[in-house]
Amino acid sequence: MAVVIYSAGFILRRFPETNRPGESVVVGFLALGLSVCTELGLATVLQDQNLGEYIGSRDKISGSVYLALLVVFALMPRMRLRTNACNGRH
Repeated sequence: MAVVIYSAGFILRRFPETNRPGESVVVGFLALGLSVCTELGLATVLQDQNLGEYIGSRDKISGSVYLALLVVFALMPRMRLRTNACNGRH
């Protein structure tokens, strides 16, 4: 989680055009989409399963926690934007 928080702050500092609420949400969900596509692609290739088998093999409890953390991952640039604005670091 610390890496996600740090990375979101780095992206906001490195690309100042993402320092608006709408753009920061788009950046977060774009990162989420790329991460999920990479995960699913590698899972199907490395585990020799099709996509349905891989998704079906997920545990219900840990899978729901994982989905919640994916939403936090996608929204982290927006959450860091608010923190940076409060601290005067924009």
